This record gives sequence, structure tokens and C-alpha cells, in this order.
Amino acid sequence: APLTARPGAAMPPVDLEATRADLSRQLEGKHVDDEDLNGYLMYPKVFLDYMGRHRQYGPVRALPTRTFFYGMEPGEEIEAEIDPGKTLEIRLQAIGETDEQGEVKVFFELNGQPRVIRVPNRLVKSQTTSRPKADPANEGHLGAPMPGVVASVAVTQGQKVNPGDLLLTIEAMKMETAIHADREGLIKTLHVRPGEQIDAKDLMVEVE
Repeated sequence: APLTARPGAAMPPVDLEATRADLSRQLEGKHVDDEDLNGYLMYPKVFLDYMGRHRQYGPVRALPTRTFFYGMEPGEEIEAEIDPGKTLEIRLQAIGETDEQGEVKVFFELNGQPRVIRVPNRLVKSQTTSRPKADPANEGHLGAPMPGVVASVAVTQGQKVNPGDLLLTIEAMKMETAIHADREGLIKTLHVRPGEQIDAKDLMVEVE
């Protein structure tokens, strides 16, 4: 049947400020403006995925369109305005060879200062195990706080845990770091085993 009233009139009411507070909590305290709130109300999953990528990669919408889609070529220089009056000048100098980790060194200048970073080469398959990364928007995901080796795992799949319970330990720089549960729940999935190498932000445990 055709609509005879305003479409929004048939929708259940929403507590905007309560939703804003809940969204801010999901985004680890980020200030939520009206634009963020509207985006979340209309497309909650898409918005949270976008914010997760924004935290991981930064404000990529400041990049020129061609650079965003195709990247840069050695010798190319671009400008990116990240804030009003704050413009970054980026010049790509060279890209190194792919190493055994499937990564390359990227040499570039940022506002005239030389920089070097390592990034995954998505055109080749890494010879090492590729692990999923923890989703910052998912409270049940526990990511590695640092690179290292899993020294021990203190829980099993299906086990109930409480805040403060020991989950596992990581060895890095000849020191062991204990990882504890920060919420109550059940161990849904263990993604690591003792002796395995991990990188920062690798997904180690899922709690539900």
C-alpha cells in the first residue's frame, strides 16, 4: 500500500543522546557529532566498519582521488590538507624489494623530511602466516598489544572468564606480559597457540 504519512512517523522513537553516548563508548571515547550520529543511525554496521578503517589508516579522504585509488609512483609529489591551514607535502622517492614477510620498505619525504616505513605488498603472497586483525569496534576481540611470541595460553575454548582472569602471556624483549580478560564472557575462539609469533593488533582471542 502507498504511504499516506511521513515515512519516519512509522519508525520507533530513538533516544538520540543515549545512542550518542553508546556510540562514543564503542569508539573508545571519541566525540560523536551530529554527522557521526546520523550515519550510525542509518547504517550502523557500515559506519562502525568505516570508523575502524579510519583509526587504522587515518584521514585518507584528504588524499587526491587518483592517489587514493591507484597509489603513488616514485618521484611523484602530492599535497594533502588534513586540517584547515595544515597541508602535508608528500613525495615518494623509492620502493624497496619485497622481503620474506611480504613487506616492502617505502622511502618518502614528508614536508621535506626523509621517512621510511614498512608496508605489506598486496601484490605478492606472504611466506608467513597471515593472521586476522582485531576489530577495534568489536568488544569481544582481544588483539595483541605488541609483537612477540605467545609464551602460554591459560584458557580453553568454551571456558567462562571474568574480568581480571589470566588469558595468556606474551614474551617480547625477554620479558613476559600477562594478558587478562577485561569483561565477563565465554571464550568463543582461540586464534593463537604457545610458541607462535604474533604482530601488534593480531586477533588472539574472541570472547562472547
